[in-house]
Amino acid sequence: MWGACRVTVQRLRPLSVAVTAARRYAAGSSYQYILVEKKGEHQNVGMIQLNRPKALNALCDGLITEVIQAAESFEKDPGVGAIVITGSEKAFAAGADIKEMENKTFQECYSGDFLSNWNKISAIRKPIIAAVNGFALGGGCELAMMCDIIYAGEKAQFGQPEILLATIPGGGGTQRLTKAVGKSLAMELILTGDRISAQEAKQAGLVSKIYPAEKLVEEAIRCGEKIAKNSQLIVSIAKEAVNGAFELSLAEGNRLEKKLFYTTFATEDRKEGMKAFVEKRAANFKNQ
Repeated sequence: MWGACRVTVQRLRPLSVAVTAARRYAAGSSYQYILVEKKGEHQNVGMIQLNRPKALNALCDGLITEVIQAAESFEKDPGVGAIVITGSEKAFAAGADIKEMENKTFQECYSGDFLSNWNKISAIRKPIIAAVNGFALGGGCELAMMCDIIYAGEKAQFGQPEILLATIPGGGGTQRLTKAVGKSLAMELILTGDRISAQEAKQAGLVSKIYPAEKLVEEAIRCGEKIAKNSQLIVSIAKEAVNGAFELSLAEGNRLEKKLFYTTFATEDRKEGMKAFVEKRAANFKNQ
């Protein structure tokens, strides 16, 4: 599971150049377990590809750390308006790295606050789109649910099979899955370890859209480009408002929404957006 990863690249790009470009981001970071690139016509979508093919992208601590680092780099990049996280056509991520977890003790988990760093992904202010092909199981399903939008390939499978290993989800699975699909289905999946298909996941509200596997990432990037055209500042405010619906009562959520709505009137982008609409022209947002 810890073997070196091999990378498939386009024929026209020399292997050494392609690997270096994919593994290094503008900030100079280098990665072992992920590939990082900018995508889209205007290079305004950051893409993070999990790259542990021999382990079906099992989420070892090093991989999660790199995902967080890359996402935080994209968050600081004013040229990036949205982020896509994906895996391979065979597996988005088949789960957490069991070999890494097998010998951990209660004391180690508790004193070390095991898995607590995963929540940093959901704290990223820019929208994150999960493009899920193949297996999204256990930690893989949890990672997808930390994202803001989930697109799935036609053969994707989702599940929280931790119960089969005599444990439970520890990266937010019991909480996010329940909020996404309701108590009954979440309880069934978590207590049986069963999986659901992309079609079932969409019907349950876990997945936004389904595409053929070969078109999935392209469509996720296209969604990211649509988002990136808008004011990054207002997009972040909108994301905060929607997330509030999952964390607050209806009355509290409505109060948060009103406050955030009012804050948009203190921005230059709100003025530009409305002025452009009245003048029937494209808006020129400055993220201010």
